[in-house]
Amino acid sequence: MDTQQLQAFVTVARLGSFSQAAEQLYLTQPAISKRIDKLEQQLTTRLFDRIGRHINLTDAGLVLLPRAQHILATLDDTARELNNLSGKVTGQLRIATSHHIGLHRLPPHLRAFQQHFPQVKLDIQFAESEKIHQGLLEGLWEIGIVTLNPRPHPKLQQQKIWQDAMHFVCAPHHPLAQSDTMSLASLSDYPALLSKPGTFTRELLTQRFDDAHIELQVATSTNNLDTLRMLVSTGMGWSLLPHTLLDQDILSIATNTPTIERNLGCVWHHQRSLSNAAQHFMTHLQT
Repeated sequence: MDTQQLQAFVTVARLGSFSQAAEQLYLTQPAISKRIDKLEQQLTTRLFDRIGRHINLTDAGLVLLPRAQHILATLDDTARELNNLSGKVTGQLRIATSHHIGLHRLPPHLRAFQQHFPQVKLDIQFAESEKIHQGLLEGLWEIGIVTLNPRPHPKLQQQKIWQDAMHFVCAPHHPLAQSDTMSLASLSDYPALLSKPGTFTRELLTQRFDDAHIELQVATSTNNLDTLRMLVSTGMGWSLLPHTLLDQDILSIATNTPTIERNLGCVWHHQRSLSNAAQHFMTHLQT
């Protein structure tokens, strides 16, 4: 059974799309379809039901998926362990990060790492922190640089690199900007522009309001923090944003509640071997 065929199968199953799988694997859509066709011919069974634009796993596909993921993860681990014996820092390093960290935290570390280890080929993908945690469980990436889960999964190991001080913010012309110190109850009188429910950042804020028995008035939810900053600057409402996003277009609101902080750092599957490249990259992040 060809590992490239298994990789194509797992990627299509995860994304539910041949075109998106082709894009992620840097292949054409016909090439992806050809690999799936060959795998189905080898197994003499259909793995996907294709109804219009919808793609669903067949019963056979559901049986194969966890086994295929295990096979690919085992091969990756074996290759990394053998490569690590040489002591060389080479090969491909697959990492995933959030857009915010990728834009505001990683650039200097990426430059330094590439200067020290030009033989390493970096494969960087962007996604929401919560999706990256799930992808690490499935073996999609070697490490994730993300917002850390306050309640980490038992199979994932976390290492804090940065601590983000979160600020309540609003536009200079917003009514909240006129007061010196605001209470959570006062904030709840105005619409909030927040990350989507289920995100680690949203959970930190929701927990603070729940503990005070105060209901949030949410007007808009999006996981792009730069978009939230733009919306706040228009005066649509207040938000909770990291210090790295503060500028002249938004003001930090002083409140009578302790600062909310979120931890950012590295996450990896503790049952899988880290390559020399991954270990050195994590060391660079701490400098």
